[in-house]
Amino acid sequence: MISLLRGRVVRCGPDWTVIDVGGVGFRVAVPAATAAELSPGQETTLHVHTYVREDTLALYGFAREEELRLFEQIVSVSGLGPKLALTALSTLRPEEFRRAVVEGDEATLTRIPGVGRKTAQRLILELKGKLQADAALGAPAEAAAGSAAEEDAVAALMALGYAQADAARAVRAARQAAPGAEDAAQLVRLALRQLATLP
Repeated sequence: MISLLRGRVVRCGPDWTVIDVGGVGFRVAVPAATAAELSPGQETTLHVHTYVREDTLALYGFAREEELRLFEQIVSVSGLGPKLALTALSTLRPEEFRRAVVEGDEATLTRIPGVGRKTAQRLILELKGKLQADAALGAPAEAAAGSAAEEDAVAALMALGYAQADAARAVRAARQAAPGAEDAAQLVRLALRQLATLP
């Protein structure tokens, strides 16, 4: 079972990418936030869920491990498949999704295409306890905070006129260069240095 892919981006679309790993191209479905960070020729690492059924073999990839973990929790809900889970993570940020489930916010969950009131209620019923337990452990909450800071930094850079893909790549590079950076303002400053080096 494939759980991680590290290689070069060959092609990418709004919800998929092809990663060349040792001469083999893997087509991977990805959420919108991950797709925005990818561009052809880029080296990347994706955390992967391998979905296998009798007539289906598909790969779902995520830039961050916390997104993979949340994806797998959504797929564990009875009657929900990976396509809807991917749509959920493309529509709501991980921390938004968790908050909606824990607080029983059906209105936010029904913003996800394909999720009506009954499905929202099922998500809340089956995931609330799991997500509360994750938050009690602390690590996922820290990851969510990091993700929120990154997304706020990308939004700030876009407000300055940078393209979303360039902003996302710069913020990701800033995070890798300074893992201790915890707030959006610091990430913006570091990302601007990254953007200044672009041709």
